[in-house]
Amino acid sequence: MAKMKIVVAYSGGLDTSVMVKWLKEKYDAEIVTATGFLGQVKEIEGVKEKALKTGAVNSFIFDLRDEFLTKYAWKALKAGALYEGAYPMATAIGRPLLAKMLVDVANQEGADAVAHGCTGKGNDQVRFEVGVQSLSPHLKTIAPLREWEFKSREEEMEYAIANGIPIKATKDSPYSIDENLWGIAIECGVLEDPTIAPPEDAYQITVNPKFAPDKAEEITIGFEKGVPVSLNGVELNAVELVSQLRDLGASYGIGRLDLIENRVVGIKSREIYEAPAAVILHYAHSELERLILDKETFRYKQEVSDKVANLIYDGLWYSPLFNSLMAFVDSTQENITGEVKLELFKGSIRTLSRSSIYSLYNKSLATYTIEDTFDHKASEGFIKVYGLPYKTIAETKNTINHEVAA
Repeated sequence: MAKMKIVVAYSGGLDTSVMVKWLKEKYDAEIVTATGFLGQVKEIEGVKEKALKTGAVNSFIFDLRDEFLTKYAWKALKAGALYEGAYPMATAIGRPLLAKMLVDVANQEGADAVAHGCTGKGNDQVRFEVGVQSLSPHLKTIAPLREWEFKSREEEMEYAIANGIPIKATKDSPYSIDENLWGIAIECGVLEDPTIAPPEDAYQITVNPKFAPDKAEEITIGFEKGVPVSLNGVELNAVELVSQLRDLGASYGIGRLDLIENRVVGIKSREIYEAPAAVILHYAHSELERLILDKETFRYKQEVSDKVANLIYDGLWYSPLFNSLMAFVDSTQENITGEVKLELFKGSIRTLSRSSIYSLYNKSLATYTIEDTFDHKASEGFIKVYGLPYKTIAETKNTINHEVAA
């Protein structure tokens, strides 16, 4: 009888490193690992060798950076999707792509199941499993962290050490880190106490804004149909553009976030994030939309932005509603073409200018100088009609009050 074959979503971190050997023994299975390279430079080194050394029969690494940005991050950017108004969702945006990678490898290898290293109270278990179910419902999904005997990261570390599994996490630095080009998520350790400020050693790439350069830097970002295409007049591909903005923003301490957020499973969690490129691009994109979109579309899109962010965060990337809302988003982006000039300085972003051939800003209507062409007399009739319902309400109330008093 052929052995069971399991494809593991492998990052090379503590959980997935322990998983390979644990799954192999628990299920008497052949383990194949699949790693998606989304820009997590610090963890990608030696991942394949580590997987094979730990017991995998095969290990795949895919460079998904361009696909991640152009087919996933750009969608979230065009939608203006910031979870609970703040988080650019680097991790959440990457999960549907990694779920697709798992499914592709599982089908290629004839695997019976896929496995992930998500905890039983985390968001990513939902994102992976709903993604796999949506793409390949016949595959079984195994979540070792929901069933194995380890009760803490310390116990996992002890198991790894006892079995010769190379790991980075230590008892002195127990942070759990998820990294890609769009941002970094850091949790665990002292960060679990929301009354304590994040220690500097928790941050991975951003400088403390207090120690950022004393001289501001001006940058210009060019967009075409809602997608960033150039930096300071130089056309760049997605990976180059985001990489440059990440490094530049990090040097100015931009993109640090310390959030209490509502997880999919109903609990609140505290995590810190570093997302220099995402924060800069969302800021610039929003400024361009303010210039170009008409009032009603801009206002309605704010509602859609929140809904899209919730769908992404909740693991529903492959849902019909997400696809439908993205059709609306894409239609709003047809004219989002232009340039935004920003100033970066000690953790802050300031708008210097925005320009577009599709701009709806009309200076002759907005000005208070002699060049003003706005018809001020038209406002009197407009206000009378606009306020008529509320005047009628007030008159009705007064009539009722008089009748009651009489």
